[in-house]
Amino acid sequence: MFLYSLIVTAAFGADPGPLPLIPKSVRFAVIGDNGTGGKEQYEVAQQMEKFRQTTGFDFVLMNGDDIYGGKSPSGVKKKFELPYATLLAAGVKFYATLGNHDDVNERFYKPFNMNERRYYSFKNGNMEFFALDSTYMDAAQVDWLKTQLGQSSAAWKVCFFHHPFYSDGKFHGPDLDLRAQLEPIFQKFNVNVVFTGHEHFYERLTPQNGIYYFIEGSSGELRTHNVKQSPTVGKAFDTDRAFMVVETAGDQMYFEAISRTGEIVDSGKLDRQVPNPPAAK
Repeated sequence: MFLYSLIVTAAFGADPGPLPLIPKSVRFAVIGDNGTGGKEQYEVAQQMEKFRQTTGFDFVLMNGDDIYGGKSPSGVKKKFELPYATLLAAGVKFYATLGNHDDVNERFYKPFNMNERRYYSFKNGNMEFFALDSTYMDAAQVDWLKTQLGQSSAAWKVCFFHHPFYSDGKFHGPDLDLRAQLEPIFQKFNVNVVFTGHEHFYERLTPQNGIYYFIEGSSGELRTHNVKQSPTVGKAFDTDRAFMVVETAGDQMYFEAISRTGEIVDSGKLDRQVPNPPAAK
C-alpha cells in the first residue's frame, strides 16, 4: 500500500518548543474520553488554551465519550461548555465522534458540529477528516466511508473514531472485528492517519500496514500503568491526562502530546505516505 518514513523527536521529559508554525499550515488539537466534568478535565482545558495561544490551532477532534453520565443541559454545561469556554469564545470549533458512553442524540448538539449525523466528513486545507461511529458500524456507514474516501482528493486523509483496532492497552486491547471491517478500506483508499480513544491513555503506535495510529483517550479519564510492553508501542504515556496538538504543512505532519501539567511527553514529524503505484498490466 504505502511506502512510509517516520521521524520522531525524543521528547519525554523535555520541551522541544512549539511546532514549526509554518504559514498557512493546518493546526488542530485532539482529545478523547474527556467529558467527566472533573477538575482534571478543566486543567487539561487550561493547558489547551495555553497551547492555542502559542500554536494558533483553531479546531479540535474529539475521539468520543464526550459527555459521561447525565446529559441534561446542566450536565453538558459542566462537562463541555465550562471547561472549554475560553476556547469556544476564541472561535475554536469542536468536531465530535460518538463513544460508547455517549448518547446518539448528541449529534444534534450544535457545538459538536456533527450536522445531526453519526458519521460525517469535513475539509481543512489539504486535509479531509472522516468522523466515524465505531459503536455502531453498520453496512450503511461502511458504504458511505468507501464512497467518501474514494471521492476524496485530499493529500491527507484522517479518520477519527472511538474504539481503536490497534492498541496495547491491558484493559480493552484492540477491537479485532472493527479492524477486519475497516483496515482493508483504509488501505485501499490511502488513509494516512487514524486517531482513536476508548483506552484511557496516550499511545503512538508504530506504523501498521503503512498507516499512522494514535490513541488519545486520557483528556478526562485515566487508567494508569495500563500500556503493556509490545513491539507496536512507539510511545506511551499513562500516568496523567493528556491531549495532542497537530500541525500539517505540505507532506509533513508535526505532533505533540502534552500532559495536564504542560509537559510535552511525545513529539515528532511524520512524512506523508506515498501510495504504491498500481501493478503493471
